[in-house]
Amino acid sequence: MSSELSPVSGFEQLRRIEASKVFQGAVIAIIILSALTIGAKTYDMPPLIEQSLSLLDNAITLFFLIEILFRFGVCRDKKRFLLDGWNLFDTLVVVGSLIPLDNSEAVLLGRLLRVFRVLRLVSVVPELRFLINSLLKAIPRMGYIVLLMFIIFYIYAAMGSMFFAKVDEFLWGDVSIAMLTLFRVATFEDWTDVMYATMEHYPLSWIYYLTFIFLTAFVFLNMMIGAILEVMSEEQNAKQAQEAHDERDEIARQLKAVQEQLQILSKQMAEKPGDR
Repeated sequence: MSSELSPVSGFEQLRRIEASKVFQGAVIAIIILSALTIGAKTYDMPPLIEQSLSLLDNAITLFFLIEILFRFGVCRDKKRFLLDGWNLFDTLVVVGSLIPLDNSEAVLLGRLLRVFRVLRLVSVVPELRFLINSLLKAIPRMGYIVLLMFIIFYIYAAMGSMFFAKVDEFLWGDVSIAMLTLFRVATFEDWTDVMYATMEHYPLSWIYYLTFIFLTAFVFLNMMIGAILEVMSEEQNAKQAQEAHDERDEIARQLKAVQEQLQILSKQMAEKPGDR
């Protein structure tokens, strides 16, 4: 009877362990340790320390393999686990880390995938996943802003090449070079030197630079930030709606479990008089 009334099965206990903050914190700590190990290998170390780092790297790889297998095992829907982009990324990185580094042909790929293990910190921390997902979903909206920026860059580059090529052939020789120069101006990298050089021949050329900076550094940048914030707001609302839906499903599941237990109790209570 006690086994029938057990509120949490062994599988549910494993799922709670997988979702617990302690387990997530341990994974984050190992990822940070992996990042420190990768960074330490870039320095010249004594042979003993290098061997210790290699053993530590193998232990970290084994931990990640066990961790990904554990997460896959406790997942209810195995197909959904692999269809999730972050889970697929984690799986590929972990499997790729199993490439032996003593193989000269695969040593570069193996080291590269070990570096990518640091990116697993993004997949483990929900807040970082939210930021990356919002950024990826904002890319289509930012595409039109980038296209408009390219048009403005091209127009100003053509104007700059026509007017300023005689001033500095290196910076304004053709449209492509002029666009690179304008990118330097847009990033504020010694742009005043470029402006003062042209102002010696065209005193009013400051209007050219200030209008360009106003469009690129203020208008388009704010448009990009606005697009990202809009997507983040939509994602936050969708996340809250999904959490509310999951909470309702969990309450319904618990109520169903309580009803089943009550039915079992009622049957047992009904059978007791007959046994007597």
